[in-house]
Amino acid sequence: MVARLTEIVHPATLAQVSYLHGLGLRTRLLTLPVMVALVLSLLWRQIGSINELVRVVRTEAVLWAPPLRELTQQAVAQRLRTLPAELFDRVLQTILPVLRSRWPARQRPLPPAVASAQAHFTAVLIADGSTLDGLLRKIGVLKDAVKTPLAGRMMAVLDLASRWPRRVWYDAAPNGHDARFWDRLVAAIPTGALVVFDLGLTDFARWATLTARGVTWLTRAKKNLKYEVVQGLIHTSAVRDRIVWIGEGATRQPVRLIEVQAHGTVYRYLTNALELPRLPTAQAVALYRQRWRVEDAFSIVKRLLGLAYFYSGAENAIHMQLWATGLLYAVLIDLTDAVAEALARPFAEVSVEMVYRSLYFVTNAVAQNPTTDPVRYLADHARELGIIKQPRKKAPHERPPIPPISPLTINQLA
Repeated sequence: MVARLTEIVHPATLAQVSYLHGLGLRTRLLTLPVMVALVLSLLWRQIGSINELVRVVRTEAVLWAPPLRELTQQAVAQRLRTLPAELFDRVLQTILPVLRSRWPARQRPLPPAVASAQAHFTAVLIADGSTLDGLLRKIGVLKDAVKTPLAGRMMAVLDLASRWPRRVWYDAAPNGHDARFWDRLVAAIPTGALVVFDLGLTDFARWATLTARGVTWLTRAKKNLKYEVVQGLIHTSAVRDRIVWIGEGATRQPVRLIEVQAHGTVYRYLTNALELPRLPTAQAVALYRQRWRVEDAFSIVKRLLGLAYFYSGAENAIHMQLWATGLLYAVLIDLTDAVAEALARPFAEVSVEMVYRSLYFVTNAVAQNPTTDPVRYLADHARELGIIKQPRKKAPHERPPIPPISPLTINQLA
């Protein structure tokens, strides 16, 4: 992991130094490459505090940063507050194209719905927001807070096939609506893409804007949705797929309303893909079920990579930690994808968490034999390390999943 971080992240960090100088910021002991190394080490090595980090850095190198024997806790804390956090975001945006360029060359199975969508759209994306955890009240100005404040809210756009983040944004207000991110979402989603999102992003005007920009979207429909039926496409005992009008005035627009009845519940979806061959009913339902992959990503960055714990209450430092966690997440996903290829298994069958936790055993193996290939080692020992996911046991109270919908051909629609 250290080798991959150094190979992928360090060059991208050096590429931002000239931009840093262009901001008029003078060079210090804690330069941008050093700060990226320090913050990544906080996360990667799960160092408990800034004080502990300072003790480590005084005696040993961390990533590409040499030992800094005169380093103080105050200097690191001040740099977390004042070094523009956007630099970390620029590093993240620099490495993502590099990682994406590796992805098409890898040979491993994709879910059928995702593979089919990849062939019809320029990108298949998921967008969702998540509230960040509470800040520690012992930090700075938070000492006198009556209750623990939340750290804010993030919005992520994730590539469904590769699982890499396209964009990550932060807002300091934790209780605001996801709709505050709409302007940034519209600007970030490329023409020809398919984007999947949940009810929190219900906005007829924004949907119409996406349609005008050549973006296909898929979401859930609210129970109180008002609509006017235009045309029926599919009508069976379990599935109805219709073209309807929604909205009023400038937001009035035609969409497809898909209703699937399963286990006594009706699941309702909306999409602006009006032509069945472009987004068949079965594929639309299957793709929406894949929306949960963004929740998996949030779980990884919070629970596994430590974004549930913040080293500083300063908004700039939270930005910095969020994007540094994105860097670590992207490199970990790249490693997991390489293991999936070596196993010839779908990415979804490989546990990102157990790949991360198994790096301890990789370290020992490399220490004994420096020629050990980490990816090959993880693949060869995948079962004993728990890297291959076991079939999930359904809880007694859990609702069964929606059964698959048989693909319907054009000739069957009459």
